[in-house]
Amino acid sequence: MDKIDDIRKLGRNGATVASIARDTGVSEPTVRKYLREPDLSERPPAVGRAPESPLLEPFAGLIDSWLLEDRRCWFKQRHTAKRVYDRLVGEKGFEGSYTTVQRYVRRRRAELAAELDARESQGFLLLDWLPGECQVDFGQADFRVRGVVTRGHFLVVTFPHSNVGLAQVFWGETAECVCQGLRDVFEFLGGVPLRAVFDNATEVGRRVGTEIRTSAIFRRFAAHYGLDYSFTNPYSGNEKGSVENKVGALRRNLFVPVPQVWDVKAYNGRLLDACLGLSDGKPHYRRGIPESELFEADRAALSPLPAAPFACVTWITRKCDKQGSFKAGGEHRYSAGPANASREVAVAMGAFDVTVVGAGGEVVAEYPRELIPSTHFSPIAQTNRRRSR
Repeated sequence: MDKIDDIRKLGRNGATVASIARDTGVSEPTVRKYLREPDLSERPPAVGRAPESPLLEPFAGLIDSWLLEDRRCWFKQRHTAKRVYDRLVGEKGFEGSYTTVQRYVRRRRAELAAELDARESQGFLLLDWLPGECQVDFGQADFRVRGVVTRGHFLVVTFPHSNVGLAQVFWGETAECVCQGLRDVFEFLGGVPLRAVFDNATEVGRRVGTEIRTSAIFRRFAAHYGLDYSFTNPYSGNEKGSVENKVGALRRNLFVPVPQVWDVKAYNGRLLDACLGLSDGKPHYRRGIPESELFEADRAALSPLPAAPFACVTWITRKCDKQGSFKAGGEHRYSAGPANASREVAVAMGAFDVTVVGAGGEVVAEYPRELIPSTHFSPIAQTNRRRSR
């Protein structure tokens, strides 16, 4: 401020711009700027995303979009400050300096990282959801499976930006079921969500104090698909209100009356289309725009699928008894055949199937995975059973 005062005093005394620049050690454009400045009142402090240079101001939003897009890319293929500068010059005719761009990129990258940390590790989750972000949780419903009413579990993946939810039915809530359901949804949509938020009680991971413990298969799954994920805080249902509401809505609209299911894999394929059909022409509860239109923004924000699908199985080894059978998944017993009696076999535990592999790598047996502890009966069936006794 002292130097500005000197410039204006010299100007009032009739000194030329060139002489003022020499005497004060500043450039001539700076001298002209402060001689012409009509208001020297203190300005509000710079906050938020305003860049340091007026030349960069028109491009701030574009740079932010590039940095946000980088979150969905492999870390070795993200924008450096030099690449941002080169693109601005080559594509937008930017006339500022590289140093200006470098400062802005460094600051914004740190701010975006801090925002992400606040979502994942602080005492709250932001409730403003971006396109391409999803919430994941399980619900329960009854299904008539080959004539027997059975309590099943359905995984719901909802996109809060559009309020569109997709579901897949399983007979348990294991990590393999979660990974299989997510893979089915990803392949149906043709991309991977920007971020997924899970309930604290799902089998992919749990929050114990400040520590989050995730299952090995889910860590591999997330790395395979490049999926960013976080978990809700305990006793904070408001952080995943979208998926909790969607669980009830899908149960009421798709599972009433009790569905007849013969092949659950084929049923799940049809179920995804049925879920999307619920949003056709339905306005968003808050924005008033059709959910199907908002969902296009969700789909546009998805990252591309990897070249190969993920095998949603957990491999374990088991020693067979003298009859060639073994236990897996709790107390459930499977057989590898008499030829593998007293031998060790490899077992692939999937969401629906158990595959037994011998020492030579050959598949020796395949079974439906036992995840249902017991079937239960409808009130009418229970009444008939009591009468028959």
